[in-house]
Amino acid sequence: MKNIFVGNLDFGATESAVRSLFEPYGPVDRVQVVTDRETGRSRGFAFVEMSDTEQAEQAIGALNGAQLDGRTLNVNEARPKPQGGRMDGGFRREGGGQRRQNRW
Repeated sequence: MKNIFVGNLDFGATESAVRSLFEPYGPVDRVQVVTDRETGRSRGFAFVEMSDTEQAEQAIGALNGAQLDGRTLNVNEARPKPQGGRMDGGFRREGGGQRRQNRW
């Protein structure tokens, strides 16, 4: 099983459009266009799962840099999600650790 990241999608891209892009390279098990939780609008990327690793590699090679709806796609093997789901490694980046006092 190979999980493929598809980036730089048009915000109107559908799961069926992404599926039809990958199907010439082999059976597609699942397509998930990622949407914003609050608005339901596409976030401009998707994940595609293909069972056959060789066919998935062929799809990645052929589709990375391809055009869909006037946009150049970024297609590569998906990386595992960071622990805890935070992109900053779980550390807060505000304030440098020292509290600032207001001097009014």
